[in-house]
Amino acid sequence: RMTMAMDGENEYEEVAFPPSAAVVGHPSENHCASSLDLDGGTDSLDDDDIMDEDRGRPRLHPVAPRTMPRKSSLRSRWLVLALTCTVMTGSYYAYDIPSALHQQLQDYMPPSPRYEMRFNLLYTVYSVPNVVLPLFGGNVVDRIGAPVCLAAFASTVCAGAAILSMGVANKSWEVMYLGRFVFGLGAESLCVAQSTVVSDWFEGGEVALAMGIGLAVSRLGSIWNNIVSPKAANNGGGVEAAFWIGATLTFCSVLTAGAVILVDGRATRKLERRAAGGGAALQSLTAALLESEEGPLGPDGDGMAGPRLGDGGGGNPNVGGEDAAAFDENGASAKAACAAAAESGVRITDVRKFTPLFWLLTLSCFVVYGCVLPFNNVASGILLERNFFTSPPAHCHLEYPGQCSVGYLQQGTNDALDENDDVCLIAPSQAPVLPSLVNHTSADSEKSGKWEESTYVYPSLTSDHVDCGDPFWLDACTSDYCGKQNAATEHAGKVMSIPYLISAVSSPLLGHLVDRVGRRAQIAVLSSSLLLVVHSTLAMSSSSPVPPLVGQGIAYSLYAAVLWPSVPLTVPKLYTGTAFGVITSIQNIGLALFPLVIAAVYNASGRRYIPNVEFFFMVCAAAGVVVGVFMNRLDRRYGNKLNKASAEEEDVVVDSIREEGDDDFSAVEGDGYYSPLLHSEQHIT
Repeated sequence: RMTMAMDGENEYEEVAFPPSAAVVGHPSENHCASSLDLDGGTDSLDDDDIMDEDRGRPRLHPVAPRTMPRKSSLRSRWLVLALTCTVMTGSYYAYDIPSALHQQLQDYMPPSPRYEMRFNLLYTVYSVPNVVLPLFGGNVVDRIGAPVCLAAFASTVCAGAAILSMGVANKSWEVMYLGRFVFGLGAESLCVAQSTVVSDWFEGGEVALAMGIGLAVSRLGSIWNNIVSPKAANNGGGVEAAFWIGATLTFCSVLTAGAVILVDGRATRKLERRAAGGGAALQSLTAALLESEEGPLGPDGDGMAGPRLGDGGGGNPNVGGEDAAAFDENGASAKAACAAAAESGVRITDVRKFTPLFWLLTLSCFVVYGCVLPFNNVASGILLERNFFTSPPAHCHLEYPGQCSVGYLQQGTNDALDENDDVCLIAPSQAPVLPSLVNHTSADSEKSGKWEESTYVYPSLTSDHVDCGDPFWLDACTSDYCGKQNAATEHAGKVMSIPYLISAVSSPLLGHLVDRVGRRAQIAVLSSSLLLVVHSTLAMSSSSPVPPLVGQGIAYSLYAAVLWPSVPLTVPKLYTGTAFGVITSIQNIGLALFPLVIAAVYNASGRRYIPNVEFFFMVCAAAGVVVGVFMNRLDRRYGNKLNKASAEEEDVVVDSIREEGDDDFSAVEGDGYYSPLLHSEQHIT
């Protein structure tokens, strides 16, 4: 800041300036400079602004600093972060509903041996459009603006969630696939827009912290879903109600995205006024500096007080040869820079300019997320099979195999017995024994009006036939089985939330830590190694799932904290949105393929997850370790861009500015103003 008097009568005015100002004749690389006439007029930079042809000497018009102050200097950045987090929370909640209701959907939908493939297709059709769309979505974000795109993509997500809920209500896989497809059209591009908004508002040393907070709060949507959806499906309005809750939350996200547009637009106008005020203040300051004891510059238009630029002659109106050549060269450079900036634009083909470091980072994202998000999709089924609702002992059977086990259709008792006809001991984590056959019609009970079917005839009953959302199974025939299954699914939902909970708690701290210590590529290797240990434990032991899922949460938090903030470090700033689109697009290639691979492995393994599905996740984690090692080696060639701390990067930028400025910049401390007009140790405060 600087304080100055415009004349003897006016009050002092305090004006905020950007950290640096342009030197006359040296336009910024990213912004075309304009010249300000002393009478207050502003025109484009042309030859007349550099040289006064009538007098043959340079016109000492100052170049106004055209760099806009950063949005990261505004306190409202935290409001924007809160709003974008709210937008993403609704999307995350709706995205994860199928994974939380894996078992309930199996019971609810028409029985089919292809259920696992159909279920995983919900995630494949979501990811298929995002193999391409985020690439263009990032480019659209760069061209149109992130806030507007945020609202547009949120609206698409809301429409997809509504269609999906209609498909569930009609028990139609086809309509459900359509809904997930439309949902996917907007969801991943929504992430691109949100990441770009946060990068814009937290540019500098807070970006990893902000993204960590964003991931943490957004993942609260997944946690709430894992807790609320099973309860809503089991005790509320059924599976349909659980999906409609998600659709409602995505509508709230649309409204919140609209608020982001309003806040961002207001901030942009505020910064433009601040920049304009700074330019006017610099103009007045220059006029004051050029005024001498003998009077203002050229009171009659033909004089110039004090020494002029040139060979040093006090009254020579002409410019020295070297000085004139320098001004001519600077004027040409300024016009060329402006022309280049006007013609420049972000194109999809610019991805060819991305560095090998970016592509290694993208490959790492591809394989590591292969053992994170696809695991979350089927985590409920894995936990039920492995820990909370395991198969009953094979030697156990009901005393009356052709009758219901527990319910109002069973008038007496029908205990489970072992091969010696003794009571079979069923562990708390094991499912009750089901009848071998069922043969009932609506005529068998006065309460049959609540049943979903009129007849229930199953000569060979399996768990696939039991729909615990149907009052026949829940209350009339197998209430012990359904009661225990419902409790197990709710418990599994809470346990599978552990990785998200750890992410929500630790991501902001980890983001801040990464900003300070760097080591991004090294942390990527560490997190991949931890994921390998996690899935090895789940595959080859029957211990409690809590420690492995804690490890999954830590690894996921570490990896996310270093991955997304690393993207802007590997590409020029102009391509930030496009880079986020590229990496999200390639990530979705894996997220489209991996669910199909998992379903194929599951079916080939006798419709079981353990251990072969977990072996697949182990392969993905091991690939992440290998890619991470190569990424560290390449990062050293690029000057440790990923492993360097953000604070070190800022110091390098400041040092380079001071070194390149030479004598045109005063050596100032802290937030002092670098003045191109002063060539001494004095600076403006």
